[in-house]
Amino acid sequence: MFAYQKNDFFDRAYDELAVAFAEPLQLAVVIPTFNERDNVGEMVERLRRALRDINWEAIFVDDNSPDGTAARISEIAASDPRIRLVHRVGRVGLSSAVVEGMLASIAPVVAVIDADLQHDETILLSLYRAVEAGSDLAVGTRYADGGSIGSWSEQRASVSRAGTRLARTVLGTELSDPMSGFFAIRREALMAALPRLSSIGYKILLDIVVSSPRQLSIQEVPYTFRERFSGVSKLDTAILLEFALLLIDKTIGRYIPTRFFMFAAVGGFGLLVHLAVLAFALNFAHLSFWSAQAAAVVVSMTGNYFINNQLTYRDRRRKGLGLFTGLISFYLICGLGGAANVGIGELIYADGQTWWLAGLIGAAVGSVWNYAVTSCLTWRR
Repeated sequence: MFAYQKNDFFDRAYDELAVAFAEPLQLAVVIPTFNERDNVGEMVERLRRALRDINWEAIFVDDNSPDGTAARISEIAASDPRIRLVHRVGRVGLSSAVVEGMLASIAPVVAVIDADLQHDETILLSLYRAVEAGSDLAVGTRYADGGSIGSWSEQRASVSRAGTRLARTVLGTELSDPMSGFFAIRREALMAALPRLSSIGYKILLDIVVSSPRQLSIQEVPYTFRERFSGVSKLDTAILLEFALLLIDKTIGRYIPTRFFMFAAVGGFGLLVHLAVLAFALNFAHLSFWSAQAAAVVVSMTGNYFINNQLTYRDRRRKGLGLFTGLISFYLICGLGGAANVGIGELIYADGQTWWLAGLIGAAVGSVWNYAVTSCLTWRR
């Protein structure tokens, strides 16, 4: 006759799953991933320990990592129904990944944590309890009393503090750590903010707080930021750029689309390049004006294309052969935009308006044309 032999590991796993099926879902933990294969297993084990007293699920949102992260998540999920995967192909970005993960769950409270294990998962339960007790939002903070940035270099600490001060000043938030990516939120508060979200860059917490139609009740829970468990940090200058874009979007984005603002800013830089090349070609290369002007147009348009490809349309960036076919389409579209600029300016000037107004309106029409058509054709999704 079969005799059952006690095993602590399986008994604990059985107890946890029994709780999961016996009680309503209480917390969903959203974990965006890109090339985090070696961190996934450790993350799941730590969540099991930290959240053993409640009914939870973890939703990994992977942007088609080439290192096999999605396969590793699927492997774990096959034996644990609390682990789920949203596998995104053709879509990138941490903020949009977090939003998709949140919307994939029906849990009344949703938390967000990084996959690199730098956030202290042991305070997840405290974040959940704070929301359960009545707060709209509970934030893991490095800067409140009891929190720490750990072993950061002075340079990284200075950048973080500067970003925190800038966000608090520009957007008027009172959070001690508005740059945090570690928090829990009540579903109702999330859904109220959702229509206004920018979903730009990495600072989804800041986006939610500023997008909320009402003042959120917030509780902060201090923790110490840790070193990455495995893999390479994704912090780079692009993240700083996306933070700047988020600030722009939340201040003037309701009047001017952020992408158009960037496109116009690149165009303004291109104008300076155009004038510099024109001056060099006339004064040093001694070209005719027509030749100098043509060279300046080609150089400035080429520069604008590559800068826009890296910055303005970073999420739709063209690569390989597409980089060069995109350049040809950019030349053609902006060439037509230039013709529209001159033609409309000439019509307005001939109607008796001042030269500067005619030039300004022509330039505005050309810019709108270039932005609208290159968005649809050169950098189509």
